[in-house]
Amino acid sequence: MPDPVLPVLRTQTLGSLPLLQHLFDRLRLDDLLRQTVPFDDRRYRIPPATALGVLLRNLIVGRRPLYGLSEWARPFPPDLLGLAPDQVSELNDDRVGRALDRFFDADRASFLTALVVRAVREFKVDLSQFHNDSTSITFSGQYNLATGRKIRGKQALRITHGHNKDHRPDLKQLLWILTVSADGAVPVHYRVCDGNTPDDPTHIETWETVRQLAGRADFLYVADCKLCTRANLDHIAKAGGRFITVLPRNRKEDKWFRKYIQDHELPWEEVIRRPNPHGGDRPEDVWSVAPSPQRSQEGYRVLWVWSTLMAERDGHARLAQLEKAHEAVEALNTRLRGRRSRFKDRAAVADAVERLLVTAGATRWADVSVVEDREDQFKQAGPGRPGPNTQYVKTERTRFRLVWKLREDALAYDARSDGMYPLVTNCDDLAPGDVLKKYKYQPHLEKRHEQLKTVYAVAPVLLKNEGRVEALLLLYFVALLLQALIERQLRNAMKAEKLEMLPLYFEERDCRAPTASRVLEVFDTIQRHQLVDGSTVRQRFGPDLTALHRDLLRLIGVPDHLYTRGS
Repeated sequence: MPDPVLPVLRTQTLGSLPLLQHLFDRLRLDDLLRQTVPFDDRRYRIPPATALGVLLRNLIVGRRPLYGLSEWARPFPPDLLGLAPDQVSELNDDRVGRALDRFFDADRASFLTALVVRAVREFKVDLSQFHNDSTSITFSGQYNLATGRKIRGKQALRITHGHNKDHRPDLKQLLWILTVSADGAVPVHYRVCDGNTPDDPTHIETWETVRQLAGRADFLYVADCKLCTRANLDHIAKAGGRFITVLPRNRKEDKWFRKYIQDHELPWEEVIRRPNPHGGDRPEDVWSVAPSPQRSQEGYRVLWVWSTLMAERDGHARLAQLEKAHEAVEALNTRLRGRRSRFKDRAAVADAVERLLVTAGATRWADVSVVEDREDQFKQAGPGRPGPNTQYVKTERTRFRLVWKLREDALAYDARSDGMYPLVTNCDDLAPGDVLKKYKYQPHLEKRHEQLKTVYAVAPVLLKNEGRVEALLLLYFVALLLQALIERQLRNAMKAEKLEMLPLYFEERDCRAPTASRVLEVFDTIQRHQLVDGSTVRQRFGPDLTALHRDLLRLIGVPDHLYTRGS
């Protein structure tokens, strides 16, 4: 008699996919992908839109390489990935690569606009203030064909060398430009430009695009000093727009103020006072603002900002530069005293000193004098062992030594304006403190760039062609958008319920500002189980949701039944 067949326990991982699917459904994202990349060729085992949806989910929660998609997808229920059960094994990098090709060929601009408009309407994102900044997407490969060519008749980007913001001038790059709302730092627009594109001329096109999205021109546009050109500022102001930016350090107005502050006092108004971020008994972080006696050369309002911690950092940075320069000069001094010094004339020594000071950035604060010392040397006139009657020839040798001296006047001059920088705005109706507070939302945008490069590890990008790279970068933008919506929903709900923190960290340690990546990690271990006898499901075991899981779902607005259905 054959042994009876025992039931088998089958496990499926749910993770954070049901939570993500709720956002996909609210944005009708899967439908939008199908509309953008329509396909009815039955020879394709996985439609391109479906492959793109799987890749997008992987970018958000898995971050596996393309060749590992099938392995990553295997533990999940296929329906949560938009797949049929027999399609999971068909996932591979070649199929996903061809889907990216189709996405590149499609009308990606319309896809982006439709998605952002849906997100703004569905989640009621405030569009009264935007922040813009750029960063580099660095590439490890050569991409020799990525020279701005056309791919299947469509213009592609040029992956090339440029001003690399990752401090890797040896690597090629693209320029990534991101604009977010001041309501939860929700990404509303992005652009990718050739790797050698300067930031200055990109703002007008970005501003016009955001203007169409907002449906009006009087929103506030905040950006760094690359916005501060006459063409950019006048374009925004004449169209009825509002802006806040930083006056570049090389402008004459900056130099004039730093001279003016030497013997004048400004009416500083304290705006922000908070504990030192490093804790302990360190001085508080105090931010003050004062109007400049002089407008910008374009005629716009200038406000000077003064931060006590920035002043402290400026002083420490200057001291570090001086220390670096002094160590380099002392090392050169030691070499000059050596027997084999290669320096034969004063000019060569002076040039070496100048290079050291420039490298350390300390030219302004230190003087190094080159002093010549004459030494008499005696050398035996002929061969043989020296004796009482040996003749010697007297020669003279010049040695150099360096004398270090601080320029106390320059040090005191620069210290007077430590921690100060100027803001330029055409918002004459805003109080000085409000201008500063609005500008200081800018780090929230910088955090999105950090998440792109660390959480989502956008680089290195290793794809067959630059067309696929462009399509992939659009999916990264969508991932950032979904992440921002999760964080915004959760933090707004915490504020409404007066919850200061949630036990999100390991060992149930509290978290005051939950990030989407940490929230999704909390759901990683959620599974459901089935006891299967042949083709018959004998018993189902639903996922074990903790109180924290249920609280998170409630705060984000995700129904519990998305996790319990099918169990």
